[in-house]
Amino acid sequence: MVVAFEGWNDAGEAASNVARSLVETLELTTLAELDGEAYIDFQFNRPMAARDEDGNSTLVWPRILLHGPASAASPVEGADDSLFVLLGAEPSRSWRSFAAEIVDLVDVHDIAGVVFLGAMLADVPHTRPISLYVGSENPDVRAELLVERSTYEGPVGILSVLSQSIEAAGVPTVSIWASVPHYVHNAPSPKASLAILEKVEEITGVEVPRGDLVEEAAAWESGIDALAADDEDMAGYIEQLEQARDTVDSPEASGEAIAQEFERYLRKRDGKSGDDPWRPPAA
Repeated sequence: MVVAFEGWNDAGEAASNVARSLVETLELTTLAELDGEAYIDFQFNRPMAARDEDGNSTLVWPRILLHGPASAASPVEGADDSLFVLLGAEPSRSWRSFAAEIVDLVDVHDIAGVVFLGAMLADVPHTRPISLYVGSENPDVRAELLVERSTYEGPVGILSVLSQSIEAAGVPTVSIWASVPHYVHNAPSPKASLAILEKVEEITGVEVPRGDLVEEAAAWESGIDALAADDEDMAGYIEQLEQARDTVDSPEASGEAIAQEFERYLRKRDGKSGDDPWRPPAA
């Protein structure tokens, strides 16, 4: 099962866009809906006004949905290795009850492993390959995938709560986090989505069509290049980030550097908005 939530853990919509792409390209069906009234704060994730085909006013409510193959609508013992996707607004309350419901769904559908997706704003340049942090608390997963175990201590989000609950239920988990340049936080980041998608494919073995994602990633990078060309401060700042990235990009340093970057993000986000605008460094 692939898990992604819109909101704080979804910089540049990189994680949720991958989950949506999986649902669409694999033609998954909705198997379950979590109770939004119980878990979502509608003052934070507000319903949206819309119009139906007849022009009548309607409301689109934030939802949390489990998607999967149509055959899983009536699950049986010994299910196959089909891919499931949990996607929706990040729950704002009753996290332990929410985690218990997800563990039940994992059990009902005989899900063998869970991949959590996230994206964080970071001091990284858009011109370099997207940095990915891949980690797991499960020793067998770490040995098989040769990934990290985080040493972070501090406030956590719903992904950490779910990971601990699902691991406690005996199902292995792994987390994939992409670093999105903080100076372009307002726009979706297809380059980060593409990097996450490629890693999901590598881990799950499920081939996913890229669609227009490759072209969109190239256009995203070119668009930022054009903005930077007209802003000397921004261009200079990006050059500093490029130099810093290149310094730690050697094979022997990159894994540790990305892990440290991930842990810095987790510490920094406590009490700090993820929507800070870009500003050049102080002289």
